[in-house]
Amino acid sequence: MVTFPSVRTGVSSRIMAGRVKWVTDIEKSVLINNFEKRGWIQVTENEDWNFYWMSVQTIRNVFSVETGYRLSDDQIVNHFPNHYELTRKDLMVKNIKRYRKELEKEGSPLAEKDENGKYLYLDFVPVTYMLPADYNLFVEEFRKSPSSTWIMKPCGKAQGKGIFLINKLSQIKKWSRDSKTSSFVSQSTKEAYVISVYINNPLLIGGRKFDLRLYVLVSTYRPLRCYMYKLGFCRFCTVKYTPSTSELDNMFVHLTNVAIQKHGEDYNHIHGGKWTVNNLRLYLESTRGREVTSKLFDEIHWIIVQSLKAVAPVMNNDKHCFECYGYDIIIDDKLKPWLIEVNASPSLTSSTANDRILKYNLINDTLNIAVPNGEIPDCKWNKSPPKEVLGNYEILYDEELAQGDGAERELRNRPGQPVGPRAGRSRDSGRSVLTTWK
Repeated sequence: MVTFPSVRTGVSSRIMAGRVKWVTDIEKSVLINNFEKRGWIQVTENEDWNFYWMSVQTIRNVFSVETGYRLSDDQIVNHFPNHYELTRKDLMVKNIKRYRKELEKEGSPLAEKDENGKYLYLDFVPVTYMLPADYNLFVEEFRKSPSSTWIMKPCGKAQGKGIFLINKLSQIKKWSRDSKTSSFVSQSTKEAYVISVYINNPLLIGGRKFDLRLYVLVSTYRPLRCYMYKLGFCRFCTVKYTPSTSELDNMFVHLTNVAIQKHGEDYNHIHGGKWTVNNLRLYLESTRGREVTSKLFDEIHWIIVQSLKAVAPVMNNDKHCFECYGYDIIIDDKLKPWLIEVNASPSLTSSTANDRILKYNLINDTLNIAVPNGEIPDCKWNKSPPKEVLGNYEILYDEELAQGDGAERELRNRPGQPVGPRAGRSRDSGRSVLTTWK
């Protein structure tokens, strides 16, 4: 249990010292080197601190009614109190479903559906159910296409732990028995899982499946302001992909997590099975063309912004907080991106030399935005820093600017330029698309 000082000393003594006092409970060199480079002073969590880069477990204690305390204006932390509304697999899906329904009620063109009842612009998360709660709904859906493959994931775990694929209802029943419960009714004793349609037609490069890890910094949810880090990367599986049911148990074929792939015989310790997003972009431009590649990246940005808008109303927008999320995106063979999950504590472990440089720069650029000029924080900080300090971040969406220029209200069409979700399709059909993120 982390303990916190019950009495704060005067702010003036710290300002006299003039240097940021930092704490972290995540002993990673990419963090500590960045703090030390700035001349910041390390203290313990029981002393006065200005900046605390903490784990998600610690953030619970900071904001808990029993163990927490009131943060001062000169203290900031790297998580929002209820970040789990976005970063727990079940809650993310629940919030996105709620967001779609609200847009539908408002008659928003974003919630438009096709003749089969599928969302034209908001269909970016695979069909997902919570287990055990939604078991009957899942069975109904499963029986519509009994040959489909589904992926089961525990809601509160990361790094590929506890994930498995199924293509028969009997496998779920076995899981239920193995989970020490005889029926789906006793929900309290069972760990919550999500079960999603498995994307079984992933885009392959060199015959291998991959996903994208993209970093997104949110400085405030209301108004929403978020930044995309330009130096994301692809994570490749070590074994060539096959949709064959005989390989459903082979996680080296299906899961891209480095925590799993590094144990594979074919894992490469030099490049770590990773490719930069820029390399992916160049590859797609040369194999699929520049226009469809731009449209794909436009759609990826679109779904990230929509996911943040979905959770913004329920997020505790505490002024002492910022957060850097790790977004996981899979692209299918039709170049449609799918949001798989969002991580609150993306790994800061470096698996290769390039990885170390990337993550060091990521933290450096994040700190330049969150702690302007490396000075004692002021939680009334201007959360709209000048472009020169953004480094490899670029502004992805600024709600104040968007409302100011009317982008939230206008229907626009700029020929020859993708402007939002499914931009190509909309141009072809002669309809305008609502531009909500630029």
